[in-house]
Amino acid sequence: MSDGIKLDFKVHFTTGQCGSRVMHAGERATPLATPPGHVPRISRLMALAIRFEDLVRSGEMADFAEIAELGQVTRARVSQIANLLNLAPDIQEQILFLPPITRGRDVVSEREIRAIAGELDWSRQRTLWQRAVDA
Repeated sequence: MSDGIKLDFKVHFTTGQCGSRVMHAGERATPLATPPGHVPRISRLMALAIRFEDLVRSGEMADFAEIAELGQVTRARVSQIANLLNLAPDIQEQILFLPPITRGRDVVSEREIRAIAGELDWSRQRTLWQRAVDA
């Protein structure tokens, strides 16, 4: 019979660099629940347009042509995405915060949004946007 000290605690293992196992004290954290569905395509494109603008303004990229070359897409496609920045700021915000798509098609298509972005008058854009969302 041993009179030694007994330690009892929980550990968990994760994979570290180069596949090594790393021991951590405590129980494994439960992953956060992800909401069902996926982010609408137009929301992802709006975020991409904002990122493109930030890259050019910060000087990380010379212009949209360089972004197109790096992304291996046409200049026209980058222009289509960047033209989303011509939308009224409140419409941009609404697009970024559209609810996740759980089934079926997106609420509005990119083609509809491009037509709205081609309109110069923001009040007219808002009318067209409301019509597209309500349809």
